[in-house]
Amino acid sequence: MENNILNYKTFGKGEPLVVLHGLFGSLDNWQSIAKTWANDYQVVLVDLPNHGKSYHTDSFSYDQMATAVLELCDHLKFDSINLLGHSMGGKTAINFAVNYPDRIKKLIVVDIAPKAYPPHHDEILEGLHSLNPNELSSRKEADEKLALKIENVGVRLFLLKNLKRNDQGGYEWKMNLPLLTESVSSVIGTNKIPFPISTPTLFVRGGQSNYILDSDFDFIFENFPNAAIETIENAGHWVHAEQPEQLDQLVTSFLS
Repeated sequence: MENNILNYKTFGKGEPLVVLHGLFGSLDNWQSIAKTWANDYQVVLVDLPNHGKSYHTDSFSYDQMATAVLELCDHLKFDSINLLGHSMGGKTAINFAVNYPDRIKKLIVVDIAPKAYPPHHDEILEGLHSLNPNELSSRKEADEKLALKIENVGVRLFLLKNLKRNDQGGYEWKMNLPLLTESVSSVIGTNKIPFPISTPTLFVRGGQSNYILDSDFDFIFENFPNAAIETIENAGHWVHAEQPEQLDQLVTSFLS
C-alpha cells in the first residue's frame, strides 16, 4: 500500500460503494456485510487516517479525512461513488459531500447527525490508557486489564482489535491513540455545512441509540433536502453488527 493512500480492501464488482468506519474502528468491522453488498457493488472498505493499517498524521480534521478519501478515489479511478459512513465515518462522509459534491452519487450516514455531541468517550479512553501494550503477554491479559475499566465485553473486543504484535514480542496500538485522545473534541464536533447538500441521502439510526434524535429531524432536512431518515429497531449505535440484515435491506433499496 502506498504511504500516502489509505489502506483498503475491495469486494465484488460494479458501481463503487465506499464504506467508512467509526472512531477506534477499522475496515474489519464491516467485512461481513460488505460481502453481501458485493453481490451488486464494488465495495471498498477503508481504514481512515490514524486507524487500522492506514498512515498516522500530526493533526485531525474532517476536511483532512475527506481529502484522504478523495485521494483514494482518484487512486482507484472512481469518478463518482456511493459513500457510506458510520459515526465518525458518517461525519467524514458528510464533509466529503460538502467539499466534493460532483464526486458523490448517493450518501448514507449511519447513526450520527451533523451536530456537536457532549463528551462521551471518557471511559473508553481511560481504559485504553490504562494498558501498556508493550508489557502485555497475551490478548487475554489485555482483556482482563481492560475489564477493570470497561465492563461491556463487546466494547472491549472491539477496542482490542486495535492491538497488534510488535517486533519485541509485545503489542502496540494500530491506531494513533495520542492524537485521537487529544482530538476527541473535534471528533464529536459539528459538521460545517455552508449550503444545503442536494445529494440523495439516507440517514439510518438505531432505535435504541440516542445519536440521532427526533428533535434532529428538522435540522437534518434543512441541510439535506433530499434526505430520508430510517430507524432500525432493536439496534443501538452499532447497527451493522446488531441488525445487519435490516441495514442491508435499507442500503440496497436506497442504492437501487
